[in-house]
Amino acid sequence: MDGDDFAGKMAAEAKGWNPGLIVLLVVGGPLVVFLIANCVLYVYAQKNLPPKKKKPVSKKKLKREKLKQGVPVPGE
Repeated sequence: MDGDDFAGKMAAEAKGWNPGLIVLLVVGGPLVVFLIANCVLYVYAQKNLPPKKKKPVSKKKLKREKLKQGVPVPGE
């Protein structure tokens, strides 16, 4: 086995793209872009969107809370 022949083979193999690297870039690249875009949109939404409106409290729940606090409910 000649040393020059072995070095020539290694140089010929190193010229091509590694298939594992191609798969990693094709799958991992868009995934990373997606995750970063999600984080950016989340931060933007937290700063710029108005807060959610609270649901109105029902009269039944209001009455129950007042009874728990010991406040007399009007009309009873």
